Amino acid sequence: MAKLNPLLHQELRLAIVSFLASVEKADFKKLMEVTEASKGNLSVQLSKLEQAKYIEITKSFKGKYPHTSCSLTKNGGKALKVYISQLREMLDL
Repeated sequence: MAKLNPLLHQELRLAIVSFLASVEKADFKKLMEVTEASKGNLSVQLSKLEQAKYIEITKSFKGKYPHTSCSLTKNGGKALKVYISQLREMLDL
């Protein structure tokens, strides 16, 4: 039996990657809203996903305010597809 990707098996990281798979990109505020995560926890999990090259983070300014947006990389999309496939196999779906 295949072992599930431990990086994606964590609930918040899976929620982030799953949401980003359905949109072109999302800003930090939208990800907080969708995942109901705290700023600190979301920030830590985004960093882990970025280090794994599953997401790309772009930092800029909107006027005087910092703006962070995230998008799923090809590597992240592939990892999500593999994760879902392995989960289906485990559940015999």
